[in-house]
Amino acid sequence: MIFFETENFVVETHEQPFVTRIEGGHLRISIKDKSITDRTKLSPKAAVELIRLTMIVGQALEEGMNKQGIPVVKVNYQDMGNWSYKDGKLPYLHVHILGRAQNAAKQPFPESVYLPDRTTGFYDGFEPLNSDDIKVVKAIIERLFKEKKYQDKEWRL
Repeated sequence: MIFFETENFVVETHEQPFVTRIEGGHLRISIKDKSITDRTKLSPKAAVELIRLTMIVGQALEEGMNKQGIPVVKVNYQDMGNWSYKDGKLPYLHVHILGRAQNAAKQPFPESVYLPDRTTGFYDGFEPLNSDDIKVVKAIIERLFKEKKYQDKEWRL
């Protein structure tokens, strides 16, 4: 579900998360123009927009999930797109934002996130963020965009 947009990107929940909600959660930032396959194809302006958005969404996920009682201590950022090739398709640019909770069992921190093929059953039972989580994270994103650090002029946009 898309819950936030910028000029070139959307922020959405991941309905089949790589990290279950109680272990930190999973969001995705996706390019609106699906013909852009990776970050090397971005304009300089869109590249700056993406890095700023990843910073904001990562901070919002960590802060928001902690407010929701999930002890997120770190956020991981994954930019891959490899699985599209399994279906004979080209990938589109997207970045996975993964919360990492200190007490995680399926995706134990500080180990790297384990990403086996979906057919393995590893992700069975993983839950996406709920509507309350999304409300909290979205409010933090909106607040962060107003902070001086993230205003357009600070980024020369």
